[in-house]
Amino acid sequence: MSEFWLQVLQYYGAAAGTLAALIVSLNLGRKWTGAGFVIFVTSSITLIAWGFLDGDAAGIGTQNLVLFVINCIGVWRYLLSGRTGRAERADN
Repeated sequence: MSEFWLQVLQYYGAAAGTLAALIVSLNLGRKWTGAGFVIFVTSSITLIAWGFLDGDAAGIGTQNLVLFVINCIGVWRYLLSGRTGRAERADN
C-alpha cells in the first residue's frame, strides 16, 4: 500500500478517535454517546488496518482489535439495547 494511503488511515484513525473521545466525555445523552462509540468503531477499524498494513505499527493494530470489541459494546449499550443503565434510571 502506498505511503499516502497509510497516512490517510493513520490520521483519520487519530482524528476520529479524538472526536469520539470528546463526544463521549461531554455526556450529552444516550444518542450522542452512542454516536461517539460509532465514531470510535470507525477509528478502531481504520487503525487496525493501518496497524497491520504498516510493518512498524502492529502494536497499534493489536490494541485496536481489543478497543474495537469495547467500542462495539458501547454501541450496543447506548444505541441498540434499549435498556437504560442504573445511573440514567436514578436521574429520572
